[in-house]
Amino acid sequence: MANERVLRVGLAGLGAVGREVARRLEAGIDGLCLGAVAVRDVDKARRHLPRLGKDIPVVALDELARTCDVIVEGLPPAAFSTVARASIEAGRIFMPLSVGQLLDNWDLVERARETGARILPPTGALLGLDAVRAAAEGEIRSVAMVTRKPPAGLEGAPYLRERGISVLGVTEPTMVFDGFAREGARGFPANLNVAAALSLAGIGPDRTRLQIWADPTVDRNTHRIEVDADTARFSMTIENVPSEDNPRTGRITALSTVAALRGLVATLKVGS
Repeated sequence: MANERVLRVGLAGLGAVGREVARRLEAGIDGLCLGAVAVRDVDKARRHLPRLGKDIPVVALDELARTCDVIVEGLPPAAFSTVARASIEAGRIFMPLSVGQLLDNWDLVERARETGARILPPTGALLGLDAVRAAAEGEIRSVAMVTRKPPAGLEGAPYLRERGISVLGVTEPTMVFDGFAREGARGFPANLNVAAALSLAGIGPDRTRLQIWADPTVDRNTHRIEVDADTARFSMTIENVPSEDNPRTGRITALSTVAALRGLVATLKVGS
């Protein structure tokens, strides 16, 4: 990679995912470097990334795209649009972790066609998106997903809060949502980006069925998907270990993001 251009990665947010991605980039990945970071609390972020503000610039959200080639977004939903629009307008590679926000900002996809930007959500906490995308080249008849999480990982979600529901006291598996991916992604924005990604890989957010369970019998975030297509029928289950810092996010999400970044510069990339 010595004679090839190095892609500068900008991190919008240093939460559980952003910190791990930063550590991996700092340790060294051929063809990639950590270009800049946008965070709200610099002092707190510096405890995890001591070079922040010294060798690693701290910039505003809408300035990341001015100096970086790839923007990794890991922000609260309210901040998504700022960094997303700046990245798209600058024609950058935009990697959103808040995939569900794309469903309510679909004009970004249309704008990216005009500016030459690319929107590349990492696989995240799900598996099998390659298979779903392949099946979508034919005819998919149905896609369904069932998510089970420890109650603490769902507590405070907007869908539950708006209905005055607390799940912290449940003593047995309790279904808290049964509908489609679009509504689920809106109602559980910190939990169900996987459902949005699944729907975009397959038959869309208004046809992808979704159930969400608060389940005190599990200690891992569990997702099961069922796909029925003209080329194959398949089901897959993944049990993700929650992040120590944020039980709503599986540890594998950060590593999936690192793998997606590696794929941008890899000589050999396995999978579609």
